[in-house]
Amino acid sequence: MIHSDGFRALGREECLRLLGKVPVGRVVYTRHALPAVLPVNFTLDPDGSVVLCTSADSDLVRAVDGVVVAFEADDFQAGRRSGWSVVVTGRAEVVSDPAEHERLLRTGPRSWMPLRDGVFVRIGGGMVTGRELTGTGDRS
Repeated sequence: MIHSDGFRALGREECLRLLGKVPVGRVVYTRHALPAVLPVNFTLDPDGSVVLCTSADSDLVRAVDGVVVAFEADDFQAGRRSGWSVVVTGRAEVVSDPAEHERLLRTGPRSWMPLRDGVFVRIGGGMVTGRELTGTGDRS
C-alpha cells in the first residue's frame, strides 16, 4: 500500500530480497552508553540473518556479542527521489560453532578490511521492517 506521503511499507520477504542486493549496511549499537553506527559489508544468510566478518579483538565484537542491535541497509536514486531502506533488529552473536564458522568461510562475507583472526557475527532477523520511497519526481 502506497501512503499519501510517497512511502510504501515493505513485507518481510521483500525486505530480505532487497537486502540481498547490496553489499554494505550499518550496524547500530551502544558504545560507552551512547548510540554508535558503523558501516560494514555483509551477506544475508539463507535463514534471513545478517552476517558480517570482523576482527576478533574489535570494539564492535565486544560491544554487540549477545545484545540486541539494529542493522540498516538502503539504496537510493537521488535524481529519481526514490529508494528503499530496510532495518533488521535482533540479537547479535559471535559464531562459535566450528562447523558453522567453516561454512561461513566458504559462503559468508569477506571483510573489505584486512583481518587477522576474523570472526563472524550473526544478527538474527527477529524483526525486519522496510519502507520504499516510490519517487516523487522533480519538485523544483
